[in-house]
Amino acid sequence: MDTITLGDVTVTRVREYYGPVGMTPEAFVPDSPAQAWDTHRSWLVPDFLDSETRIVNTAIQTWVLRSEGRTILVDTGVGNHKDRPYAPVWSRLETDFLGNLARAGVRPEDVDIVINTHLHVDHVGWNTYLDGRTWVPTFPNATYLMARADFDYWNPANEIKTLLGRGNQNVFEDSVAPVHAAGLTRLWEDGHRIDSNLRLELAPGHTPGSSVLRLESGSDRALFVGDLMHSPIQIHEPDANSCFCEDPAEARATRRRLLGSAVDSNALVFPAHLGGHGAAEVVREGGKFAVKGWAPFTRYTESV
Repeated sequence: MDTITLGDVTVTRVREYYGPVGMTPEAFVPDSPAQAWDTHRSWLVPDFLDSETRIVNTAIQTWVLRSEGRTILVDTGVGNHKDRPYAPVWSRLETDFLGNLARAGVRPEDVDIVINTHLHVDHVGWNTYLDGRTWVPTFPNATYLMARADFDYWNPANEIKTLLGRGNQNVFEDSVAPVHAAGLTRLWEDGHRIDSNLRLELAPGHTPGSSVLRLESGSDRALFVGDLMHSPIQIHEPDANSCFCEDPAEARATRRRLLGSAVDSNALVFPAHLGGHGAAEVVREGGKFAVKGWAPFTRYTESV
């Protein structure tokens, strides 16, 4: 199953990539206790960790929501033909993402809203595609929703020194600026209500303008949390940051706050990068949290 229904909203999972990210647990989530990966090894392998290489597996995917007659994309992956000299694993990809989107029943012109939970390399790539030698909006009829805090932070014109630094080189220029120049962006600040089912909230820490999408429809609840966590180990170890968090202390506080909110509201948690079944039910466990169960999406089993 690639589509589930939550209240009046359907959620479809569309893959761009699944496989190794080229980093060990110690490199990818340096704050995580080494024993945690061994403690949870029985279910981390193979979906989230390769048992032989000890390389972390990750997914690059888009969540397609259909709500109140509109088609909404949550994050747009890496994109094709993007030059990423300091992120070689994502440089000049040629994936069939648009084909996968079409198989999910979505043409680029059908998309009404694009949500970029933050403006990292692997969340904005398909905002644009290469038309000859020019980057143009992939979804010409969409409004692209971006937090102003992230737009300003990653805009090279502002010359802000970032933790990710050159790892995000070219990203603003080829995947953000073209849609802004086309008049398709809406930069929101304190929060943004999309419709009666969906609203955006700031969730700073990973980046200053990181955001979550909260779904409340009927009796169903969900949180689309972007990079609040890259691995489910961060549910069990909520103080463990990835190496990409711009403000580590704020990222820890935000992660704990939103995981607590998910438990209290019985919300399904949709991180951006989980392979396996993609989304998790979460419970409290002592002073931490734990995965209670998985969403019924078809499990990723092969690297692509």
